[in-house]
Amino acid sequence: MKLTVNGKSAEVEAAVLGDVLRHYELEGKMVVAEIDGNIIDKSAWEQIGLTEGMRIELVHFVGGG
Repeated sequence: MKLTVNGKSAEVEAAVLGDVLRHYELEGKMVVAEIDGNIIDKSAWEQIGLTEGMRIELVHFVGGG
C-alpha cells in the first residue's frame, strides 16, 4: 500500500496502523502516531484501518544525556 510516512512516499504492507509501526521497528518504543493530522491513541493502533494515500507521521523519543 502506498502511504506517506514522515513526509516521504512509502510502499508498506499494512492493514492497520500497528503494521506500520512494526514495519519501521518502532513497536514497544515511545511513539506518537498521527494520521491525516489526527493523533491516534495507542490503544487504537490495531483497530485503525489504513487506506491508500494516508499521511502518517511517527515521532519517537530517544533518550540521551
